Amino acid sequence: MKKFIIKTLGCKTNQVESALIAEILINNGFWETDRIQEADFYILNSCSVTHIADSKNLSYLRRAKRENPDVTTVITGCMAQLNKEDLLSSDFIDVVIGNWEKNDIADILKSKCNYKVSDIFSHDDFRYKTLHQTSRTRASVKIQDGCNNRCSYCTIPFARGKNRSNSIKNIVEQINIFADEGYYETVLTGIHIGQWGQDFKDKKTLKNLIEEIEKTNIKRYRLGSLNPLELDYDFIDFLSKSTKFCPHFHLSLQSVCDKTLKNMNRNYTSEDIKNLVDTINSKFKNAFIGSDIIVGFPDETCEDFEITRNNLNGINLSRIHVFPYSRRKGTIADKLPNQVTQEEKKRRASLIQQISDNKLKKFLTDNLNTENEVIIEKKRDKKTNLLKGVTKNYINVLIDDKDLYKDTKQKIILTNIFDNEKMLAKIVT
Repeated sequence: MKKFIIKTLGCKTNQVESALIAEILINNGFWETDRIQEADFYILNSCSVTHIADSKNLSYLRRAKRENPDVTTVITGCMAQLNKEDLLSSDFIDVVIGNWEKNDIADILKSKCNYKVSDIFSHDDFRYKTLHQTSRTRASVKIQDGCNNRCSYCTIPFARGKNRSNSIKNIVEQINIFADEGYYETVLTGIHIGQWGQDFKDKKTLKNLIEEIEKTNIKRYRLGSLNPLELDYDFIDFLSKSTKFCPHFHLSLQSVCDKTLKNMNRNYTSEDIKNLVDTINSKFKNAFIGSDIIVGFPDETCEDFEITRNNLNGINLSRIHVFPYSRRKGTIADKLPNQVTQEEKKRRASLIQQISDNKLKKFLTDNLNTENEVIIEKKRDKKTNLLKGVTKNYINVLIDDKDLYKDTKQKIILTNIFDNEKMLAKIVT
């Protein structure tokens, strides 16, 4: 019986696809193990969003080969799609499988084929298989793949192809399966979920999909990362009236300087961002609003950075994920003049991180002594041995109650801030 290990790097879409890979392999007679010494296949589902991600991919594969020279190392995911020829020449990589071919992995491994990567842009349809294996309390549903945008810094469209949407029928079916299996929450994920339905002949929108998800058996749902252009007033208003929607937004902002946004080919302005965040905050009390910011983009001067920094200070976000710009071969940004030094990128990232820390502290403080709904994850925090959970508005909580295994979903009062990023809570009796 052949045994395998899967290591996943990168986005939630990769996590969903790794769960699907595992299910496919198990259904085809493979066994999953967590011991590299007994594994026949070490499968890395790779990310390639930055050069650091690429380095991590190769590091994990080298380590696997070093710990078990007899293991067959397999790389799939975005790095496999983008760098197939280079990867095949590595002496520590045995098999390269593209993003489209992930569903065929059992047949590929059985056939002892060492390379299967097709032209990702040649595919127009969404590959769908029902998934049953996922986390204990939260199940992710992949609603689309690919991206039609061409941001000047990004290689993801070349790794994932054009926008391809899963059907409403498939999505609703998958969500109801998860609900029937006991999951309380689902997360809608994909490469660019705001483009869902745009490839259909009748041009559906994400709001059309959400209207159908509201009719499913799932107790609550979250949205993955969204481009600011994909949330208008009507959509936000609709979500604000839902009893199932978790008031948790993640906005892919990247900058809050108009010049930098234009260079990034983002097609919105800092004023658009401010208006969007103000609208969300006017419709939801204590909504979690996370964001991504890239610092050190080519030709981002110190003055440009200060514009972003000052604008971020003035916008009511809950947390900021900051990334130093990473040069990616083949992108427009890679060829732009006035590249920023690594030292300066690090300085700017540190300043934005300080803003994020302050915003998160304020957000948690605003939630003190408020009542919320939490899903208990049925596992304990290693540091405190308290039970872990997540509120509807995306606060990680710790709860001291040994009887919570009776019910995963609970009403709680948030009582104290813990470690500057979690909150202690007690059950509402």
